[in-house]
Amino acid sequence: MKLNRNFALLLSGQSLANIGDVLYMVSVISSIFVLTGSATAASFVPFTITSSMFVSSLLTPLLIGKVNLKWLLAGSQIGKTIVLVGLGLMLMEITVSNYYFIFMMIGVIAFLDGCANPIRQTLIPHYVKPEHLLQANGIAETVTQIIQASMWFVGSLLLVILSSQQLIWLVVGLFVLSSFLLSFLENVSHKTVDSKGKFEQIKEGWKTLSTTPVLKRIALIDIFETIAGTVWIAAIVYVFVSEAINVDEKWWGFINGAYFLGLILASLYCIKYASFIEKKLASFVFVGSFASFLITILFGLNSIPIVALLLSFGVGLFEQLKSIPQQTVIQTSVSKERLATVYTSLGAIGTGIFGIGSLFMGVLADLFGVRVVFIISGVLLAIVSFIVHKNKQLFVKNIKEN
Repeated sequence: MKLNRNFALLLSGQSLANIGDVLYMVSVISSIFVLTGSATAASFVPFTITSSMFVSSLLTPLLIGKVNLKWLLAGSQIGKTIVLVGLGLMLMEITVSNYYFIFMMIGVIAFLDGCANPIRQTLIPHYVKPEHLLQANGIAETVTQIIQASMWFVGSLLLVILSSQQLIWLVVGLFVLSSFLLSFLENVSHKTVDSKGKFEQIKEGWKTLSTTPVLKRIALIDIFETIAGTVWIAAIVYVFVSEAINVDEKWWGFINGAYFLGLILASLYCIKYASFIEKKLASFVFVGSFASFLITILFGLNSIPIVALLLSFGVGLFEQLKSIPQQTVIQTSVSKERLATVYTSLGAIGTGIFGIGSLFMGVLADLFGVRVVFIISGVLLAIVSFIVHKNKQLFVKNIKEN
């Protein structure tokens, strides 16, 4: 697949933004921990982000149709840049008595991110030919996972060289460049929704989910998968490493690294064999979910460190082999005009359920032990594989001209 100009700009702009997001998170978590000495205070950073993105996912449909999708994406990035400049200036004067202002700034940035994420996924079908869609999704996922896998490590190294505030200014530079690139995207045509009331605009995506058979199943799948996926948050994996396989904390990094390696290799496989996968979308979605269920349960029962590494790699691999084909199904299941509101609704489900699920799994891990939550996760993924198998005729690529 030859990268066209718009897809290259979208990928480059979002990649710079994603790199900046990780580095600014490293900086903010470090700043809060240094100020307060409290791990609890630092842990409120991801909670604040998830909550803000959930609210954003609910409200973004009010802008879709009134603001061009290209400028909605570029504008949200410009807004993040401005807020981050404010955060950088604030860190010069921040003390333990007013550090809570940092959370307000984080919340605003996350709110703008919650608007940008569904728009990015919506724009891919606008900029890529239908026959290249799965390959484009694979490329986007590969780049995203490489950034996620590497930048936390790079950010930690940069903190040795730079102060938290200096790291923020580096991110400002990345955000400025990202905003510049995204501003050069071509406008995409879409219908306006000015005649609809605000409530009608907000519920439009939910209505599409409930009336489109495959999206209805995918929304249900997302609920189970999101709860199941909370066992892979850093805190639970750390406890598993310490208590279940009884090794030191460096294995926590190894297991996370193996998981991301699985994601990346699966994305590369989808890029190389896109035409083959497109013919068997339902099979890949089912096999990915079924294998994830088996491997997750085995991971929870295992006590051998090297086997844990292999199983973690397998979870990442099969999760991505399911995710990318499923993304293609979503992008071709409705007209492009309705796709943005579909993604905002799915985003609201993901962020809302993740926040609740993380708390739920954390409580269960404390009450019944960390192995139990991995078994529960595996059972939830078994339900997902059953839903996919029962509805496999719906998981196909539908090309809709609009």
